[in-house]
Amino acid sequence: MLSDAKIRKTKVPEKPQKLADSYGLHLYLTPAGGKFWRYRYRYEGKEKLPSLGEYPHVSLADARALRDEARAILVSGNDPSKVKKAEKSAAAIAPDRSFEAIARDWHKLNETTWTEKHRGEVLTSLEVEVFPTLGKLPIDEITALQVLETLRKIEARGAKEKARRVRQRMSAVFVYGIAMGICENDPAAQVQKAMAPLKKGRQPAVTDLLECREIIKRVETTPGHPVTKLAHRLLAITALRPGALINTPWSELNGLDEEDPVWVLPAERMKMRLHLKNDDARDHLIPLPAQAVEIIDALRKFSGRQPFAFPNSRHAHKPMSENAIGYLLNRAGYHHKHVPHGWRSSFSTIMNERHPDSRAIIDFTLAHVPKDKVEAAYNRALYLKQRRELLQEWANILLVDQMPISEVVKTPRRVFKSK
Repeated sequence: MLSDAKIRKTKVPEKPQKLADSYGLHLYLTPAGGKFWRYRYRYEGKEKLPSLGEYPHVSLADARALRDEARAILVSGNDPSKVKKAEKSAAAIAPDRSFEAIARDWHKLNETTWTEKHRGEVLTSLEVEVFPTLGKLPIDEITALQVLETLRKIEARGAKEKARRVRQRMSAVFVYGIAMGICENDPAAQVQKAMAPLKKGRQPAVTDLLECREIIKRVETTPGHPVTKLAHRLLAITALRPGALINTPWSELNGLDEEDPVWVLPAERMKMRLHLKNDDARDHLIPLPAQAVEIIDALRKFSGRQPFAFPNSRHAHKPMSENAIGYLLNRAGYHHKHVPHGWRSSFSTIMNERHPDSRAIIDFTLAHVPKDKVEAAYNRALYLKQRRELLQEWANILLVDQMPISEVVKTPRRVFKSK
């Protein structure tokens, strides 16, 4: 590797000379006394040799930094020379005409209509997947092929659904740019039919009652944290959405009526549009069966002094990971067979078979939005008595011959390998 001392000691050559450093970086010396940094690399089988500046204006340390930056671009699957050229092109135009600038304006305009979580997901997907390659380009110069190449990289990771969401967001940015008079076409819309096909299917779920009972038994005898096992059992008998369950603060479970306990899940934590989340009439009421109350009482011994009923095992001030229950099911042998969200399908299928005339009540129990919007908005307590009976029946038939909660919390937390 080169050093400043070695460079200074090298005399002006009679013929062009190269002083090699490392990873393709070298100093090119000319008979006229010039010293130019160059970086040699190959992209798609072709050798490239861009200049990185003249020594000593660009020091050895600076040249290595520029080389490392180019190598990082190369590792990401892009041509460093083209990326640098695009950056120079972007610098020559007004900042507000680059794709990134327009995308951020579009995001800011729409963020008040999205939940905080969705706002973050939208911006992060663009920052990670799009801005590194297309962000600096003038929005009106981006081609359909460039958009497709960006999406192909996402698809190549197996994230086909994410690629489609990113395409939709890019298309929205282009449409915004058209409306603002900055560009005339939406290349993201043009590539929609050229994307890899996506096979959508329902999340795997067991819908046979005997098999559902077996899931409970196998999960609760599989090594795992007792809080995760309690979360899984409560999820199964309440048929809640997993995301709603794991983010439960103790404030929602304290002070439940002893005779007719009802868990009030605020609308702001429900899966619905942002403008509905501040409407108290949209709160979801869950009449708790006796077994659910027993689980909650057992849970207090583990997390009663913490903000969340189901805390993260590493960071107690945060809720449990969305993957915790899923990983427990996987370890119990249900990978691709039954997922946490699958308990909603289990409840719906089995209880609709047992009570074919109670579909509306079952839908209310699952917090599905009724077709009648007036009914949905003003009857949050509709069928509360019938829903209590249904959930109690479901808990009774599901937990037949199951391990008592007092034993569940004593089961092994981890597998100890013999030496």
